[in-house]
Amino acid sequence: MKIGILFDLDGTLLDTLEDILAATNYALSVHGYPSRTLAELRRFVGNGAENQIRLSLPEGASPEEVQTVLATYKPYYTAHCQHFTRPYEGIPQALAQISRKYPLAIVSNKPDAAVKALCAREFPGIFALGESPDCPRKPDPAMVRKALAAIGADTCVFVGDSEVDLLTAKNAGVPCLSVLWGFRDREDLEKAGALRLCQDPAELPQVLDSLISSGL
Repeated sequence: MKIGILFDLDGTLLDTLEDILAATNYALSVHGYPSRTLAELRRFVGNGAENQIRLSLPEGASPEEVQTVLATYKPYYTAHCQHFTRPYEGIPQALAQISRKYPLAIVSNKPDAAVKALCAREFPGIFALGESPDCPRKPDPAMVRKALAAIGADTCVFVGDSEVDLLTAKNAGVPCLSVLWGFRDREDLEKAGALRLCQDPAELPQVLDSLISSGL
């Protein structure tokens, strides 16, 4: 059986929050809505751009208002998603080490164009997939299955930082390793059912090896 490692992007590999905040507040301002703080956006991200915009709008906003602001947000974010975004410290080294043993892929609820633009810059050579009309967002397992097929793996460990990633792994029938440097804290993750936790990117290769050697 060939085992791959699938990674969430935002909050797992990349600290993207400042660029997301800037693009969200730009879209909100264009349509006359108040801006949001970094702390608020931290709670809103993880379940796709549409849900993020819905939560960012004032309570009671109509579906039409959500779509209007979303239509401004998506192209703006794709064009401005690389200003402040950087890999978390230690991530490039960890990925290089992990890739010597396992095929890797990145799956994200960001729009596919933004995912591919960011990953081409930060993680060239790693298959990357985002939300698109023919690939529904997590926690639908379709994204996991599509990534596994692309990298030629039979199963995987899913590495993520949120409750969405835990549910995605559950829906796909694979184990999840939750990281503690992202957008959710330990309490949030354990409340969501996290059983396997990683404290630091430098620990990822060893933690993954241990998890896989235990039989997943």
